[in-house]
Amino acid sequence: MIVHIPASKQKERALLAGIHCKRSPRFQSEESLEELARLTESAGAMVVGTILQDRDTPDPRYLIGRGKAQEIKAQWGEQVDLLVMDEELSGSQQRNLEELTGWKILDRSLLILDIFAQRAKSREGKLQVELAQLDYLLPRLVGRRVELSRLGGGIGTRGPGETQLETDRRTIRRRMAKIREELEKVRRHRALLRRPRKRHAIPIVALVGYTNAGKSTIFNALTHASVQANDALFVTLDPILRRVTMADGFSFLLSDTVGLIRHLPAQLVAAFKATLEELESADLLLHIIDASHPQMMEQQQTVDTVLAELGLSAKPMIEVLNKIDLLPGGIGQPVVDGQAMVPRITISALTGHGLDRLLQLVRQLLTPVASQAKAYNWIPYTVHV
Repeated sequence: MIVHIPASKQKERALLAGIHCKRSPRFQSEESLEELARLTESAGAMVVGTILQDRDTPDPRYLIGRGKAQEIKAQWGEQVDLLVMDEELSGSQQRNLEELTGWKILDRSLLILDIFAQRAKSREGKLQVELAQLDYLLPRLVGRRVELSRLGGGIGTRGPGETQLETDRRTIRRRMAKIREELEKVRRHRALLRRPRKRHAIPIVALVGYTNAGKSTIFNALTHASVQANDALFVTLDPILRRVTMADGFSFLLSDTVGLIRHLPAQLVAAFKATLEELESADLLLHIIDASHPQMMEQQQTVDTVLAELGLSAKPMIEVLNKIDLLPGGIGQPVVDGQAMVPRITISALTGHGLDRLLQLVRQLLTPVASQAKAYNWIPYTVHV
């Protein structure tokens, strides 16, 4: 069971650090560090500074090197509560940095896991997060007894740490096996719920995209639902399914799913397989892209890579460039489409611009699927999964 520790009134002060290996472009490391800052703020901490170190290769004992770690400690001293690294740390690297600095040390993966632990609402979501946390913890048990026994909580300590203080590998593996059994039951239940949709050939459209690209805002605009849609990372964790009915009676089911992000922990991808299965059953994917984001192309590539890993590259898709109202030239600003191999459309979910054209394009691509249906119109307006 995931246990949430009440947040302190005073935010934890976080120093962010990353390394730039000289064989790769520096701007990529800078952008990744900027994204880490947003993740840290989403987790509830206050970013007090960032450090990007140029190195030929990561240091095997401290990642950033012992000398650099000592320099950082001397410079920031009591101004910092935790150090967040942009790269994944081994158990020994984390332990070495903690002993040298006296700060709590997190890496990018643990930070994302903490955000998921805060946002998980459904039983399924909580089970998925706990499984991912335990999978992350298992190879890092050695030397973590002091950290696991800390009181007071805070970022990076939410989850199984508080409730399994004296756990060992066997206990963790037993709990992971139990969670997988429960999640398998969820998958079987989802499969049963999908049968009526397939039997009546109800077209299914799934929203997919980088976190904070505007998927939930589009979902609300098309379904008139009230799904939480904030300017924050990972607001939606549980899949939500609603029916969309056009003016002429044409209908389809729309699914909102968890957002993706670069360097998404492998543990989360595996744990959220049940959620991502909604993409496999979809007849059409809407890849939502934040057209106003400086790293739009990189975010798009990240999502395309994850879809390829899930075996969904051949799935029919529309690229939806959202937030064009935020472009310097406004809604009339042309968006470079490159050499897009799939249909692409520009919209503003916030203002409603382009949504009618999007629906017409969706209908056009779904017509072959919908033509097989004889009785899908009797399906209730809201379908719970």
